[in-house]
Amino acid sequence: MTQRDFPVVTVSEKCHKRTMYGHPWIYDNEITSADPAEDGALCDVVSPKGRYIGTGFYNSHSKIRVRIISDNANDRFDDAFFRRRVEYAYNYRRAVMPEADRRACRLIFGEADRFPGLTVDRFGDLLSVQILSLGTDLRRQVILDSLLDVLREDGQEINGVYLRNDGAIRSLEGMSEEKGWYWRKDGTSPVTHITENGIIYEVDVENGQKTGFFLDQKYNRRAAAALAGGRTVLDCCTHTGSFALNCAAAGAAHVTAVDVSESAIQMAKHNAELNHIDMDFVCEDVFDHLRGRIERHDRSADFIILDPPAFTKSRRTVHNAKGGYLELNTLAMRLLPRGGLLATASCSHFMTAAMFREMLIQAAGDAGVGIKLIEERRQSPDHPILLCADETEYLKFFTLQII
Repeated sequence: MTQRDFPVVTVSEKCHKRTMYGHPWIYDNEITSADPAEDGALCDVVSPKGRYIGTGFYNSHSKIRVRIISDNANDRFDDAFFRRRVEYAYNYRRAVMPEADRRACRLIFGEADRFPGLTVDRFGDLLSVQILSLGTDLRRQVILDSLLDVLREDGQEINGVYLRNDGAIRSLEGMSEEKGWYWRKDGTSPVTHITENGIIYEVDVENGQKTGFFLDQKYNRRAAAALAGGRTVLDCCTHTGSFALNCAAAGAAHVTAVDVSESAIQMAKHNAELNHIDMDFVCEDVFDHLRGRIERHDRSADFIILDPPAFTKSRRTVHNAKGGYLELNTLAMRLLPRGGLLATASCSHFMTAAMFREMLIQAAGDAGVGIKLIEERRQSPDHPILLCADETEYLKFFTLQII
């Protein structure tokens, strides 16, 4: 039983069985009793028999009523505690990624680093920060200042920290949206450049999607590029042009990048110019583009890459999302010749790896082709996966050969 002065939250036995293996979330409907607690404050979570489970941030506004940050009853949650947590997160990246890759990487990945709702991405000399948990938000100063200190002690120069707290999900935690500098050196711009896999990208931490750039496909782009030599590549949902640029730089015979967003196409074109890479760009819905190629009997592409945005962000719509993935992958498989390659991804954790694999088998059947698995991958290791929390395992990336 807890002996501290924190309010105590008692949960159901079903919740106890789930959290005893490390899952960090306590939902509102799992709580059987709770002492009065301020939103954002720490509370102790106990089992029906009073056994200590963990300590976390309480928030009455959220369906995730408690976000556990520690399962050690002896922890003191002072500045030194959060400093240690920052060091753990940074040392993990030092262990799993070379220094060159850490100049553009996710330094803190929310619950996987035991910082609920916190995302910190590094883009060269800038940090882009998103905070979606009230408890974390109330402690932003000690966390972000500790991170700056840890980076500087490692000889890393940071010129600014930009807050991208403009996600609507903040309202579910009782927080307002905000966007702006937490700290910067005089004259620091929110637009910078990074190099990933030898490709230069312009990143706008103020106006880019989410924190400014999607870092989770870093090594999947490299894996796709390794297969692209001499091939005709069609990169669908290209966004910043990242897969297309990696393939072009790796020696693809020809690359076409497609996206429905005109602003995305312009951004991809700009990145191609930065790298002196020549390729084609098409602003069109990818479903319409693939159907048009089928109607024209245009089977020139022998390597198609599908990296769509999440088709579902809730469990309720996952069935409809599976239909979208099925149609998209079936169209691509119908277009590819025997021996052609398909790289296909899903970034929704509700579309599990098993569901995605099942969808691919069905797509192959609908397209009248066979498929051979080359490789199955996940997000890059700076987006670590907690095996006890499937919400942290969201990205699936399969490379296949048509047979």
